[in-house]
Amino acid sequence: MSDALAQARDLFLQGNEHAQAGRLAQAEQAYRQALALAPGRPSILANLGITLWRQDRQAEAVGPLQQTVQADPEQPEAWLALGLSAEALGQWELAAQALGEGTRRHPQVAAPLWLSLGHCLGRTGQLQAAVAALDQALDLDPTLAEAWSQRGSLLRELGRPAEAAHSFEQALAHGADEALHRFYLASVRGETLDHPPASYVQNLFDDYAAEFQSHLVRALKYRAHEVLLDPLCEGDRQFSHMLDLGCGTGLCARRLQGRVARIDGVDLSAQMVAQAQASGLYRRVSQGDLLSALQQQASMPVDLIVAADVFIYVGALDEVMAAARACIARGGCFAFSVEQAPPGHDLRLQENLRYAHSRHYIEQLAQAHGWRIDRLWEAPLRKDQGRPVMGWYVHLQPALT
Repeated sequence: MSDALAQARDLFLQGNEHAQAGRLAQAEQAYRQALALAPGRPSILANLGITLWRQDRQAEAVGPLQQTVQADPEQPEAWLALGLSAEALGQWELAAQALGEGTRRHPQVAAPLWLSLGHCLGRTGQLQAAVAALDQALDLDPTLAEAWSQRGSLLRELGRPAEAAHSFEQALAHGADEALHRFYLASVRGETLDHPPASYVQNLFDDYAAEFQSHLVRALKYRAHEVLLDPLCEGDRQFSHMLDLGCGTGLCARRLQGRVARIDGVDLSAQMVAQAQASGLYRRVSQGDLLSALQQQASMPVDLIVAADVFIYVGALDEVMAAARACIARGGCFAFSVEQAPPGHDLRLQENLRYAHSRHYIEQLAQAHGWRIDRLWEAPLRKDQGRPVMGWYVHLQPALT
């Protein structure tokens, strides 16, 4: 053995001692020194990558871990650390592949690793395989609430509501968030709660924010903002102050740019708020629920309120109708869209966790809260699995009193 390789071996062993004692910075330094003397050695690369992962430096860990498994695929711990690093970075395809390889080579891993594999498989659309991975997690730890919760969501997507309900019940029994899982349960039992938990909507769109606009417009062929607002763009109509409810990334504000002097937005998602602010289209964007924003606006009436494809995440609209009426200026417009409810339902929580509303429900609330219907028409909102999702488009004006 050459002197360089002997030194590398000694440094590698020193790194192992530091790592076992929890001295991760010293372990990293020893592994890097060993790697300089023995470049590309899989055992050193693996331990360096795992040490970086243990320090929550996932982006740095991916490189040496990928080099490890390329050089020596029979390294289950490197595969698993690579998968967990990729999961933390949202690299779902890599995470699912790496965790799959790691668990295949070392199937007796702890339940949380099977949970991570199930999560990543679900993210990549491999729903049946994801359920199987979660079943492995639950075989090892039947009290794992997050595994029951994810299993329920996957079974809901697979069109197996009775099994999904059982999983959500088990999640609740083992300490999962009560409000959120009561909401999930209602959706698969055919029940309707008036409103979703705010945490559900906030987390959904925080997670979706980065790809929201491109996925919505390109993949789902979303045109609700255009259909809703195009009638307001006819002629030379101008507005002085608009409130954009559930503003998202600013599609509505962009559509009305040049026709509104001041635009304020509100959204539950911090990530959406950041994107709306960065667009430069808004005077002000606040994070919060739209009902509170409307109630706070009552002392400063606006002449345009917009909610495009937003009420599918609100549910019952009686309070919204009342609050919007209290802050609309004389001659102003409240423009919104809703998804069409199936026959026989005025308000319906669907299995996809979106709310649908009937024309009768909108007309009834409008009359009850002092609105006059200026326009009400049906047209597609977006596509779902290639099929158009039909909606009601509504323009209300304050009724004369």
